[in-house]
Amino acid sequence: MQETIVDPRKTTPEEHAEGVRQAQVLFKLNHTMPYTDEYNALLRELFGDNLGEGGWVMPGLTGVCFDRVKIGNGVMIMNNCLMMSRGGITLDDGAMIAANVQLISNNHDLHDRQLLICKPVHIGRNAWVGAGATILPGVTVGENAVVAAGAVVTKDVAPNTIVGGNPAKFIRTIE
Repeated sequence: MQETIVDPRKTTPEEHAEGVRQAQVLFKLNHTMPYTDEYNALLRELFGDNLGEGGWVMPGLTGVCFDRVKIGNGVMIMNNCLMMSRGGITLDDGAMIAANVQLISNNHDLHDRQLLICKPVHIGRNAWVGAGATILPGVTVGENAVVAAGAVVTKDVAPNTIVGGNPAKFIRTIE
């Protein structure tokens, strides 16, 4: 897993302008009727070529660095998803993200709190992240895995397993 350190105090004018553009597109998206051509065009504008086909992203989306999010085909993202994406977020084909999920790929350094420590988040193919769950930096949720509602996931989740709790722990294998 690749860890990067970002100092937002050293943001270039181009990086700042891109952040402003994304924030404005996000605002428009969240104030546009879903399931319309206008809404779909704004999704494409926000995620660019990193948005797969045949899925949906419901409004109430929040976060930063959407250019670092890769969304596969048939991915479902329900209302009020938070994507702190500086470290990168990948949602493989068929992943399901329930309402109020937080996908967090960056955190602040304990000594210099302006610094961001970034590690990618990866949600595997056909994985399901339950309502209100939080996935922390550097976590991979394996293929076909299930994260229970409200779980706080601090470590990788093996494929074909269910985890839950805070911190999330193994519950059982999916047959």
